[in-house]
Amino acid sequence: MTSEKFFVHETAIVDDNVTIGNGTKIWCFSHILKNTTIGKNCIFGQNCVVGANVTIGNNVKAQNNISIYEGVEVEDDVFLGPSMVFTNVINPRSFIERKTEFKKTLMKKGCSIGANATIVCGATV
Repeated sequence: MTSEKFFVHETAIVDDNVTIGNGTKIWCFSHILKNTTIGKNCIFGQNCVVGANVTIGNNVKAQNNISIYEGVEVEDDVFLGPSMVFTNVINPRSFIERKTEFKKTLMKKGCSIGANATIVCGATV
């Protein structure tokens, strides 16, 4: 999916009801789930997953292999290093559904997260 306003690689998947800002690039094998808003001039490297109902600000750079789950908000000018990940449940279990227990995680304007970091839900950085 390519437009004059943003670029989505042919192998990336963008679900319905997603807003993508001008100048944003979404690279190969990435998946942007429904009801997500991505700001202007963002870059998502290969193999990124942005969960449903996530808000991403402007000028965000997400390196390769990043997962941004529902409950996470990323403000403007944030850098997310390669292979870092967010969690959204404090005590996950495979046999218990906890979708109603997602904790809000906030990445404040201009913060940087290093490679392979895990950000536990409920944090503000």
